[in-house]
Amino acid sequence: MGNVLEITAADQLDAAEQDNYQDIYRTLFEKSGMCMVSLDPAFRILEANTDFFHRFGRSPDHVRGRPFSEFLHPSIREMLDRQFARLAEGRHTRFSDHVVATGADGAIVTGELTAVAVPGETGSVGMIMVMIAPPRAQPSIQLISAKKLLTPIDAKVLEGVAAGISTIQLAALLFLSRGGVEYHVATLMRKFKVANRPALVSKCYSTGVFVLGSWPPRVLPEYTK
Repeated sequence: MGNVLEITAADQLDAAEQDNYQDIYRTLFEKSGMCMVSLDPAFRILEANTDFFHRFGRSPDHVRGRPFSEFLHPSIREMLDRQFARLAEGRHTRFSDHVVATGADGAIVTGELTAVAVPGETGSVGMIMVMIAPPRAQPSIQLISAKKLLTPIDAKVLEGVAAGISTIQLAALLFLSRGGVEYHVATLMRKFKVANRPALVSKCYSTGVFVLGSWPPRVLPEYTK
């Protein structure tokens, strides 16, 4: 009988500890001052805290079950998708990086993202916790929201300029005259309000028009009509 009572008391203690841990977890989740979300192994949002709903301007019904990548700025999706894949495969247990996301109405949200893999019962990754802290400093150049800014030929010319291809080479590659290439370059400079080609390339990288980490340079499809 004594053993039974001891086991029952131990079970009750374990249950009490679990409840205590749950309370601590809920407090941290809601009171951390950071945007926090939990993801399943397919990177869909299981749960998000109030800070996330507030900062991204979304309701719970528009967040839960959605791929986390939908909330990222297009310029960084591929890069962060690769890092999340390494977590899910067990190659890393955590990573941190600067993140650029899009809130309601295309508003830009920046911060320091930390993602941590949480093991499941079988030892494989059961969940990924994501925390987004406010940025240490506001970026000097604001990224632009994804919208159809460029025609397909504008995008090809812009990619060529960013890759350092000369006007003559671009004309041959795109079946344009030299004057045609210069016309599109001038149009792009007016559109992005810059004075020369280096400034055009720099601003397009700074504002998120190109895919980060891609060579040769590639314009995101979200910016092409």
